[in-house]
Amino acid sequence: MDIVLLLVGVVAGLVAGVAGAWVVVVQLGGARRPPDPHLAARHEATLRAAVDAAVDTVVKVAGERLGAQAEAGSRELAHRTQAFEQRIGELQGAVAEQLALRNQAVEQHIGDVRAELARIGELVTRLQRERAEQHGRFETRLEEVAAVSARLAETTQSLREALASPSARGQWGERMADDVLRAAGLVEGISYRKQSATTAGTVPDFTFFLPGGRVLHMDVKFPIDNYLRHLEATTEQERERYAAAFVRDVRARVRELSGRVYIDPDETLDEVLLFIPNEAVYAFVHQHDRELVDFALRQKVVLCSPSTLFSVLAVIRQAVEQTQLQRRSDEILECLAAFERQWTKFAEALDKVGRSFESVRRSWDELTGTRRRQLERQLDRVAELRSRRGGDGPVATAELALDDGGAVRPLPSPPASATG
Repeated sequence: MDIVLLLVGVVAGLVAGVAGAWVVVVQLGGARRPPDPHLAARHEATLRAAVDAAVDTVVKVAGERLGAQAEAGSRELAHRTQAFEQRIGELQGAVAEQLALRNQAVEQHIGDVRAELARIGELVTRLQRERAEQHGRFETRLEEVAAVSARLAETTQSLREALASPSARGQWGERMADDVLRAAGLVEGISYRKQSATTAGTVPDFTFFLPGGRVLHMDVKFPIDNYLRHLEATTEQERERYAAAFVRDVRARVRELSGRVYIDPDETLDEVLLFIPNEAVYAFVHQHDRELVDFALRQKVVLCSPSTLFSVLAVIRQAVEQTQLQRRSDEILECLAAFERQWTKFAEALDKVGRSFESVRRSWDELTGTRRRQLERQLDRVAELRSRRGGDGPVATAELALDDGGAVRPLPSPPASATG
């Protein structure tokens, strides 16, 4: 392709040169004489023939070169086409293999996704079933709570109606006190007594036994009428008025209790307990009258809620147990002292018996030793005498006598004259 372009350039240059030369000749000839039309036509024909010949040559050469280039290009195109087709085949095979692998992976992934979706479906089904069960239990629980709330409302109303009576409030306070005493481990008749008259003629609700023969009195009657009115009030002014009236009632109750002669220097402690049977009431009293504690202590009255009463009773029980333990310790020491005295006497008697046993043992040893050997020795002599008097017959027992040492000896024979 480059050669064709070069030839075309050469032909174009020749044509341009011939044309330029012709123009120069025409101009030079025209300067000397007028132009000859025949000569101009001949030169033009010559120039045209030269140009045509040059063009034909260029076309021929270009055609040959173009044919060679076209043939080479066809062979190259065929080779490239074959290589391309081979590459396309390889790529198609690789793509098919990759597609197969991808399809396999996709199918496996789809299978995993389906299994996961099935598991999620089962989980959702179970959750729905559990939610339905929980919802049913929740509804049942709500019904139970509603029923309990209704019963609680009825109980609250009944309690409010019951507390409207002073006698009912007193019984309620005694019941609360009994529960606290039972929780503290106190036993009626042993740790305390109820409704027992004092020497002054007053009757406290509870009397606790203390060490040293002393007692501690407690009263459970407490005014809460204005407190209930305070709770039922609908306006702030009414609540404040009833709260102030309730505090006045409490102070009046403290003064009343201090004047009941519950304190006897010879028999009781120097204080008396006033039981407030509700923690909320106890907190309300201290919240609205911060000087009530000091006022009550000056009147020798100690205010107790159920929790503080439990603490006081625990201290009382501990003191009683410590006193009983000390008393029992003294009794144990007395028993140990008596035991020590009796042990001394027992040891002396045992030593005496031991000495007696020692004397008996020595006597026994003497009997089984020396005396027995002496007797055996005499029996040996008797046996010897028997063997010696074998012809005369056995020795008569009457002929034997004991010597001074306890040995057996034969009696002497009678004289001959006597036997005459």
